[in-house]
Amino acid sequence: MAYKKIYLKKGKEESLKRFHPWVFSGAIFRMDEGIQEGEVVRVITSAGDFIAIGHYQIGSIAVRILSFNDVPIDHEFWLSRLSSALQIRLSIGVADNPDNTTYRLVHGEGDNLPGLVIDCYNQTAVVQAHSVGMHVDRIAICEALVEAMGDRIKNVYYKSETTLPFKADLGQENGFIYGGTSDNVALENGLSFYVDWLKGQKTGFFVDQRENRALLEQYSRGRKVLNMFCYTGGFSVYAMRGGAELVHSVDSSAKAIDLTNKNIALNFPGDNRHEAYCEDAFKFLDANENKYDLIVLDPPAFAKHRGALHNALKGYTRLNVKGFESIKKGGILFTFSCSQVVTKDNFRNAVFTAAAQAGRKVKILHQLHQPADHPINIFHPEGEYLKGLVLYVE
Repeated sequence: MAYKKIYLKKGKEESLKRFHPWVFSGAIFRMDEGIQEGEVVRVITSAGDFIAIGHYQIGSIAVRILSFNDVPIDHEFWLSRLSSALQIRLSIGVADNPDNTTYRLVHGEGDNLPGLVIDCYNQTAVVQAHSVGMHVDRIAICEALVEAMGDRIKNVYYKSETTLPFKADLGQENGFIYGGTSDNVALENGLSFYVDWLKGQKTGFFVDQRENRALLEQYSRGRKVLNMFCYTGGFSVYAMRGGAELVHSVDSSAKAIDLTNKNIALNFPGDNRHEAYCEDAFKFLDANENKYDLIVLDPPAFAKHRGALHNALKGYTRLNVKGFESIKKGGILFTFSCSQVVTKDNFRNAVFTAAAQAGRKVKILHQLHQPADHPINIFHPEGEYLKGLVLYVE
């Protein structure tokens, strides 16, 4: 197929030679006429040589690279990439695992498919486009996905209303683009969870905390656990199975509290160790100091872009000061940042500052990150977004 071309300024191909999967708008010298947003384009160096092929989009990231080989972006391309993604999940043991029907199949740049996320929940795949190109190609992707997955999935739900640029005016709607089901229960490490792919955040569940939830389970026996920003109550359910003395879940969203209570009841019906509170995090911590010896701080992203970094770091410091002030002596604090622009060092410094301000002696027990089904492309270090610390607070 004769794809239109985008020509780079002199020297601007260097990052592509290092296989970085983005072309920024400032690197473009000129473009063929009539290129539409979401269209597949060939990227040409200043010397006139092909270097990559990808999706064009209006904005600072102008091209998201699909391949550094001059190949057609067709059914065979999508099938190859999705089959490769499945093989990784099979090799790490998260797919075809009877105790775990919840996993990420495609993690954007980490699977050489920038702008695409696919999470699997039992026999339903939830597809999310973060670029116009992936939205334009959603049906082709769905067809290849169904073929690659075989009998592993029977339904594909498309959920991109909130992830695509509103200025593109795509008129996108969430809904099933293959099959359809009302069965929204999936297993994670033998625990059952309702997944709200209709109206929930992300694809309906935070798949990326699976291994960190399992670690929390190991620390929960006999402890009084507080799960702040609980969302679906994932950490709370694991704490219950881990033998916690009591588990309190807090979120400012009534919908999140309702979902948490449903997930607790699904796994531990009639168990009175759990209570949930629809309250502001800071107010709750102020009113409940020295009550808990295991606290989870897993807030939503404080920084969506680099301009918000300074305020985000102040936010993480303030929140962790509250956590350190509230936790019992000898307590364990699980604290996280899911902001991509916040580096590991940024986050660690914010927590370090918080410990100093709170006047607590703190030891790092674990440094946490995203699980293996959220792989990081070695040429795209920006893909490392989830940071966490497990701290012993003296």
